[in-house]
Amino acid sequence: MLERIHKVMARAGVASRRRCEELVAAGRVTVNGKVVPPGGVLVDAERDRIEVDGQPLGHPDERVYFLVNKPVGYVTTMHDPDGRPTVADLIRGVGQRVFPVGRLDYDTEGLLLMTNDGDLANALAHPRHHVDKTYVAVVQGVPGRDKLRRLEQGIDLDGRRTAPAKAKLLGTNGGRAIVEVTIHEGRYRQVRRMLEAIGHPVIALQRRSIGPLTVDGLKPGHFRPLNSVELEALRKLTAGKLPVAAGPGESYNRRELMKGGPDRGHHQGPNHRRSPKS
Repeated sequence: MLERIHKVMARAGVASRRRCEELVAAGRVTVNGKVVPPGGVLVDAERDRIEVDGQPLGHPDERVYFLVNKPVGYVTTMHDPDGRPTVADLIRGVGQRVFPVGRLDYDTEGLLLMTNDGDLANALAHPRHHVDKTYVAVVQGVPGRDKLRRLEQGIDLDGRRTAPAKAKLLGTNGGRAIVEVTIHEGRYRQVRRMLEAIGHPVIALQRRSIGPLTVDGLKPGHFRPLNSVELEALRKLTAGKLPVAAGPGESYNRRELMKGGPDRGHHQGPNHRRSPKS
């Protein structure tokens, strides 16, 4: 059966479908020895020899899903040419190749989903699914109801208005405020730029939730597998457009723990290291 190459790559756990498109466009993918053109090609995953950076495309591993509480000072990539700490450092020892779904800025902490399920990653990232992402920000000054309403109605960024958001004041402390903002887009540094646009620059920012997933109870620098309830909630959220996985990540991690893997699926990354901000 012929399929678009980026879809085959994502299903094999290379990266999210969007990232796979970038790899193709960069000329890093070959099919039967020939570099794939930027627009991609149709391939037969069973017959064609597909290579990424000279490495053969493997068969999909058992699908696994992890929640990571990313600390400040880590870049959301599996490798950083500048040598900064990456989220890959936080999730060592899981035994399978995983990648982050979406991104968190270097100076933003909080919830990050990592998986080898390219279809789920693509569904969660696609704007049509309107997956809510909730952030809690400490900002300079105290925004009034009128400014919060501006966030809810949309802010012009780079000549394009953001989708309506949810915003509420959680508390104040001297000349600072704690603001909760919920969006379903993923534009560059969006929450920071929205708050700055209304006159309240961000001092600290944390992503608290993605859809039904929350960071509650997970320490910075730690991770845990999704349980079956969370995984089913994600499938419902993406309107049943995902293939059925072999099983929740919990089953895989239990076997890894028996082989001496991370204690109860948690791992303390080297979160005391810090690099200059990008």
